[in-house]
Amino acid sequence: MRKKIDNRVRTLIENGIKTRHRSIVVIVGDKGRDQVVNLHYMMSKAVVKARPSVLWCYKTELHFSSHRKKRMKQIKKMVQRGLMDPEKEDPFSMFVASTNIRYCYYSETHKILGNTFGMCVLQDFEALTPNLLARTIETVEGGGIIVLLVSSMESLSKLYTLTMDVHSRFRTESHQEVIARFNERFILSLANCKGCLLMDDELNILPTSTHIKTLKAVGDVPPEEGKEELKELIESLNDTQPAGPLVAKCRTIDQAKAVVTFLDAASEKTLRSTVALTASRGRGKSAALGTAIAGAVAMGYANIFVTAPSPENLHTLFEFVFKGLDALDYKEHIDYDLVESTNPAFGRAIVRVNVFRHHRQTIQYVQPQHYERVSQAELLVIDEAAAIPLPLVKKLLGPYLVFLCSTVNGYEGTGRSLSLKLIQQLREQGAKLSSLSSKAPGGRLFKEVELQEPIRYAPGDPVEKWLHGLLCLNAAEHVTSLNKQLPHPSECELFAVNRDALFSHHKAS
Repeated sequence: MRKKIDNRVRTLIENGIKTRHRSIVVIVGDKGRDQVVNLHYMMSKAVVKARPSVLWCYKTELHFSSHRKKRMKQIKKMVQRGLMDPEKEDPFSMFVASTNIRYCYYSETHKILGNTFGMCVLQDFEALTPNLLARTIETVEGGGIIVLLVSSMESLSKLYTLTMDVHSRFRTESHQEVIARFNERFILSLANCKGCLLMDDELNILPTSTHIKTLKAVGDVPPEEGKEELKELIESLNDTQPAGPLVAKCRTIDQAKAVVTFLDAASEKTLRSTVALTASRGRGKSAALGTAIAGAVAMGYANIFVTAPSPENLHTLFEFVFKGLDALDYKEHIDYDLVESTNPAFGRAIVRVNVFRHHRQTIQYVQPQHYERVSQAELLVIDEAAAIPLPLVKKLLGPYLVFLCSTVNGYEGTGRSLSLKLIQQLREQGAKLSSLSSKAPGGRLFKEVELQEPIRYAPGDPVEKWLHGLLCLNAAEHVTSLNKQLPHPSECELFAVNRDALFSHHKAS
């Protein structure tokens, strides 16, 4: 039976595509899976490019076959049992067969880091954790939809007390009961997200917040700031090698300036410099590093080492190394070849690139704990330094050029110890060195670059704002500095904070 869908659903999707902002749709009901098809169809009609790809995350059971032949067998059995009309096409089967869907267990979501999808479906609500939310939601591009499937229940308030899988870790003999404080905070926070709709499995909107009532279509969106500046920078470097072709690959002005800073440091050939790049997630840090490595190869650097918590995290970095080499007219197999890991734990990740155009050059992955192997390096690149223990990062620094990159607001690590200790120390050393003669022995020259503008989605994304608020990812930005004059301890009072109040999602908390 055909049914008219509330216009606000279409408006939310079309607004997201116009503004390049993401949307969240929470579907409550056992048949929510079937509505994913309709949401994907509406989104496909609104975008002017190929059908959006889908990331489908689940705990253990998908409840339908992702294999085409098995799916056909299931349909035949359902027809034989009278559960399906053979004359009518099953929309869900057509959707599964015709859409590029990446199925992923929640336990393996670390493998999708660095990938981009048009839609993300999260089923099995009880298996979600804050880490999984941050990891999966951040893979969705601007204009995309995050769909949360929640099983049928009389009231959403029942989710507050739902037993989550992660609770089993916290049960001990003395503490048998676990209070689900995060669930209530999560559900209440959805009402504050302007890009969120809650609905049942027939796409009837549930009245959860006032902004849903006033949801209107947006007008013409002005061009994003910085696009003109980026165009001018690309034109000014057109005839400069290797910067010109590499900067042309950049998506934002921030990223282009970062690549130029890296290339400047590499061209100076000062083998005691550090360039630190910090940004929130989704700003194109790894892409900027990969592009800069291609530039260093063109400048003749022979021994380049790359380190990260795991080689699987370097998927984006190596992708942009190859894009950069292609832009500089290097040809695979003729000018360079790549070596994949034979370690099954690393899943065929690239661990080495051999370049042999003019002379032998290598880009080699090394694990952070094997810091002694980088002693012969000319350039060391540390990706996701916030996820590497600080003592190891310090041991990795040596008499060679270092490119360092770190996430400041992200589930991998906030990078607080890195920024408070290491970067502060390097900043002080750099200041001393610049005040003395540049030929003074010891110390390291230091440059800092920060990326503000997101790449996957437009600035001001409501889902990013909601996620940062929910998981307190930007908590460090709101810490007020204490006055220099503090009262005597005898005049201070100590208060016990009620945990329920702390996680209540009230503004005061």
